[in-house]
Amino acid sequence: MIIKEVQAFSVRVPSPSPSYRWREGLHGPTGGSMGVLRILTDEGVAGVAASGKPGSDLALRSLVDRILRDELVGQDPLQREWFWERLWNIDRTEYLPIHLFGIVDSALWDLAGRLDGRPVWQLLGGYRTSIPAYASTVTFDDVGQYLDVADQCLAAGYSAIKLHAWGDKIADARLALALREHVGPDVPLMYDGSAGFDLPDAVYVGKALTEADYLWYEEPLREYSVTSYKWLAERVGVPLNVAETVPGAHLSAGDYLASGCATYLRTSSSHRGGVTGAMRIAHLADSYRIRAEVHGGGMASRHLCMAIPNTTYYESLITSDRVRREWGIGADGSVPAPTQPGLGLAPGPEYPAELEEYVHDV
Repeated sequence: MIIKEVQAFSVRVPSPSPSYRWREGLHGPTGGSMGVLRILTDEGVAGVAASGKPGSDLALRSLVDRILRDELVGQDPLQREWFWERLWNIDRTEYLPIHLFGIVDSALWDLAGRLDGRPVWQLLGGYRTSIPAYASTVTFDDVGQYLDVADQCLAAGYSAIKLHAWGDKIADARLALALREHVGPDVPLMYDGSAGFDLPDAVYVGKALTEADYLWYEEPLREYSVTSYKWLAERVGVPLNVAETVPGAHLSAGDYLASGCATYLRTSSSHRGGVTGAMRIAHLADSYRIRAEVHGGGMASRHLCMAIPNTTYYESLITSDRVRREWGIGADGSVPAPTQPGLGLAPGPEYPAELEEYVHDV
């Protein structure tokens, strides 16, 4: 079996209604086009993966026409490790966007699952068949609205809550303390700063999170400086969840571990080089008995959650102050293991509306 064709497609994604933001100065998705990669073999088996990044369709089409078709056609699609290393070599001069890098690897995993007739999480070894979901908020208007959303999330079955707040150190610290007082001591809480702070302000918020016994503190700073995260870890007591967006996949994750600042590492297919990159980070973290928490929702994340022993939750985005459970999440707040072969996206070349559910970036 060899790869016969590599195709790129554009799929329209509507603007979310209502619109939302991550913090002041960072708007949420505005709709547009997303890219879908389809790798077809001479035996008729196709592997498919998608990117949720706006405008990814144009970048993906260019990558296919300039590089991927020449690199993949005629090759064995089961040589995923070879392709993964090859893309890293190409990245040296092409500077490939990591989400496009991940699409290629994920499409090859999808192909392998379809060929074998099993979901990808089983190909990865399989660890569990369900996992609890936490409610990951967007940014709301005031403390009262957050507390109301938290009540709705708990009533809907979510077992934990993560805040995306305003990016104001005083307001965010007050919100963190108010939410802890509101839900009591037993509900796990997390906080995501969406890279809104410098080190002094990150320390200020981190002290409030420490006082309120938050489970983790995520991306208060841009992640290019490992040293700043090391200094932050030395100044606050709340555990840090790090390396979500920094370039370099498992290589940069290793530097975060070596610095001693990480209690949790972020991993994902979209930001860390596909399924292969995500699993490398998970295994790296496990070798130091650190947890690898899967970033973002969607089908690929569900497969990773079922395959990675050292992860705790599935991230479920709450985009409105009228809370509804994400598709497929049960009344008890748990996510069941996918059952379809591969990653679960339609094999194409026609793509239905559930594509929006396949990739859910945070």
